[in-house]
Amino acid sequence: MMWEYVRLEDDTQVSYSEVREDNTVKVVVERPRDWGFDTAECILPAFNWVSHEGFNEVDLKELDDFVRNNAPLILRFAYEGGRVYA
Repeated sequence: MMWEYVRLEDDTQVSYSEVREDNTVKVVVERPRDWGFDTAECILPAFNWVSHEGFNEVDLKELDDFVRNNAPLILRFAYEGGRVYA
């Protein structure tokens, strides 16, 4: 299962998975484009970017910074079973 973490101004969406059997959490970034989506996937807590398509090196650096800055909260939400809306 995936939960939305945040949607950025340019409609880029950051989502995260439940804690997987190997104690990792998958973070998926999707940015809409005319014919589909640019996508990138990062595995926490190792910050291992396992795939990306459509993002350039500058974009990936910004995404990496974003995920690193937000990882404590993303991991907390994942370990608590997803984001709970009040």
